[in-house]
Amino acid sequence: MQFGIFGVGDVARDPVSGRTPTEHDRIKALVDYAQLAEDVGLDVFAIGEHHNQPFIASSPTTLLGYIAARTERILLSTSTTLITTNDPVKIAEDYAMLQHLADGRLDLMMGRGNTGPVYPWFGQDIRNGIALAVENYALLRRLWREDVVDWEGRFRTPLQSFTSTPRPLDGVAPFVWHASIRSPEIAEQAAYYGDGFFHNNIFWPKEHVRQLIDVYRRRFEHYGHGAADQAIVGLAAHVFMHRNSQDAIREFRPYFEGSSAYGNGPSLEDTMTQTAVVVGSPQEVIERVLTYRENAGGDYQRQLFNVDGIGVPHKRVLEQIELLGEIVPVLRKEFAQSRPAHVPDAPTHTSLIAAEQAQVTRSETDRP
Repeated sequence: MQFGIFGVGDVARDPVSGRTPTEHDRIKALVDYAQLAEDVGLDVFAIGEHHNQPFIASSPTTLLGYIAARTERILLSTSTTLITTNDPVKIAEDYAMLQHLADGRLDLMMGRGNTGPVYPWFGQDIRNGIALAVENYALLRRLWREDVVDWEGRFRTPLQSFTSTPRPLDGVAPFVWHASIRSPEIAEQAAYYGDGFFHNNIFWPKEHVRQLIDVYRRRFEHYGHGAADQAIVGLAAHVFMHRNSQDAIREFRPYFEGSSAYGNGPSLEDTMTQTAVVVGSPQEVIERVLTYRENAGGDYQRQLFNVDGIGVPHKRVLEQIELLGEIVPVLRKEFAQSRPAHVPDAPTHTSLIAAEQAQVTRSETDRP
């Protein structure tokens, strides 16, 4: 099972100190977080894509390429790549380039984005969000898997004898997760292709999370990719830890209540009860995360934690990553003990190469 951290690159005022970091501060801080995540033994660092203030993560490939050069082991991902407003040709080429630079340490999380004004900035209409996601991803898959593509669709100009460059590393496309918090159409899309499905369940009641993941699992099996419990599922959590749970709640409360994402809504206590916001001691976080099997409808492959943003200062974020380095070995062991042997791990570049070679071997064996 993979464990890691993700963020969206928001620039927010610290309600305790009154300080607001600069864009430069936040960009450089994200690099620090990725490097520390690798140092403490986490598996994944992911960053979202946003083009509106107060976010700074407008170019994930640039940031992840820089991090790739400063790390050796950690898998790099996106917590959103906007499949709706990016040209699939540009996605194919940018992320193939990044895949080479990272020596295969790359996958992507595709998302539609939930900020309406971004769509017209890139010449699109939010009312076409689902249709864009479906069409653009279908083209992206072909661009990565076919050397020469002829294509015509609704939302971009046709392609004639087009080859995207560079080609994917070792002829194997990056693994794709489809991220959604409310759209069964995206769960269906992930299931159709046998891709992963990631639910950012921070803001949603566990019943809702389970319902959407169940749709994905059933359809994954329907399309013949394996049994429902073999589907590739990822979950999120927003975590803030302190050695003492009361101190954790006391310190996190002003950030929660001052946040545009959480403030003016349910209380911190109610939010912790209903969603994947987890504030407490390391042991409490362990116990809570171990219950997520129920939310996921069984064993799952990736657990990402959000530990930065909403004004939490740099020093505190580094402390959270250090604490994750302490609890993740416990979580890894606990999840592994009850995991059925037939449930796969999250795909990696190495495992995808092995699967493709096995398929070639089977095909050669089946020839008359």
